[in-house]
Amino acid sequence: MKRRVFLVLGSIFSFSSILIAKNNNTIKFSSLYSVQKTIASVQEHLFPEGSKLPSAKSTRAIDFLLETITHHSYDKDIRLFIVQGAKELEEREKGMFISLSEDKKEQALRAYEDTSLGSNWLSQIMVLTLEGILSDPIYGSNIKKEAWVALGTHGGEPRPKRKYIFNEV
Repeated sequence: MKRRVFLVLGSIFSFSSILIAKNNNTIKFSSLYSVQKTIASVQEHLFPEGSKLPSAKSTRAIDFLLETITHHSYDKDIRLFIVQGAKELEEREKGMFISLSEDKKEQALRAYEDTSLGSNWLSQIMVLTLEGILSDPIYGSNIKKEAWVALGTHGGEPRPKRKYIFNEV
């Protein structure tokens, strides 16, 4: 093969993979919203009403998670992992996870935790949910600073004045 042909073919394959990747990103975002209720249900089970920390629901942790992982700077592989993990949980529970009783949800999550994917996925959801619960209100969660009050803290200083300033650094 001549060098020129090699370079042309290499360019074509590189360009086509970029187009495929951009197309898959769109699918990932739409898939994320299709599993939003499942993720919120898991968050609410992990951080329920009536515990020492405020609940995932009262702090709007799902809003934080969705905004965070859809941000352009967020790792696309982790975003895909979150979607795939939620879909896997729903498949395991035959599409009924969000309607299960609390006891059945606990059983389902414990069984899912025993798998490699499930254990890693639950860990990732736990981290993102805690970030939301403990975040500065500017990021759309912990609006009433409930988590800070529960922990007897005032958050970090200096407080952010606006969200996500990555492009300015």
